[in-house]
Amino acid sequence: MDRLAFNAMSTINEERLIRQQLTNDLANVSTVGFKRTFEANIQPELAVGFGFDTRMQPRLITTDRVNLEAGPLMVTGRDLDVSMNHKTVLGVTGSDGKLAFTRRGDLKVNSNGVLETGSGHIVQSDGGGPITVPQGFKISFSPSGTLYATDPAQQGIPVQQAIAQLMMRDASNTNLIKRNDGLFAVDESPPGTDIANGTEPVSLTPQALEGSSVNPMAMMVKLIEHSRNFEHQVRLIKESKSNDESGASMMKIA
Repeated sequence: MDRLAFNAMSTINEERLIRQQLTNDLANVSTVGFKRTFEANIQPELAVGFGFDTRMQPRLITTDRVNLEAGPLMVTGRDLDVSMNHKTVLGVTGSDGKLAFTRRGDLKVNSNGVLETGSGHIVQSDGGGPITVPQGFKISFSPSGTLYATDPAQQGIPVQQAIAQLMMRDASNTNLIKRNDGLFAVDESPPGTDIANGTEPVSLTPQALEGSSVNPMAMMVKLIEHSRNFEHQVRLIKESKSNDESGASMMKIA
């Protein structure tokens, strides 16, 4: 009976990380540009130790790479909102001062006139370095990522001036991992490594935002499934105890 209890307890322990990740994904269902990064699967594995090799135990197989599957497109009409198309990512300065990437496109101009994301990370230009916006100018973006500034005080027909190019990279051929600050970095590379452009052209959709790629209904269904599986494993442990007690009572000498 110990095998049954052992396998049930091992399954409960291995699925703990899955439940934590599902809860985290569900909490970010309304986060702009949020991407899922964790996939896991339970597989049986032969338990090696003293005695015969007759015991199997569950093992958690995980991958921790950013899934760039596109989220829903939300048209906002706001000049500073951009949504990355296809597998395009935006270059920003991370909390450690190194180059990182994001899909978050709710941009703003801070008190120093520097362009940054809604989470406060400074947006980098294609040549590296921050992007400074002239004070009082109205800015807009082209689908190619060019930043234009227009002086509203200018008489006659306003003339758009290109002042910067956003650092955009195609990550279709690059494996990305999520950093502690929520930004993306190149997998198995030193911090601050740039992305080698892939085969797809980089582009964005102006005046729009990309919603979270998390499907709330799917996450709720998975949480319910894991809750039921947890109850099932606990029931197995109780049944193994009951069966063991019944077997022991039968062995007693009357």
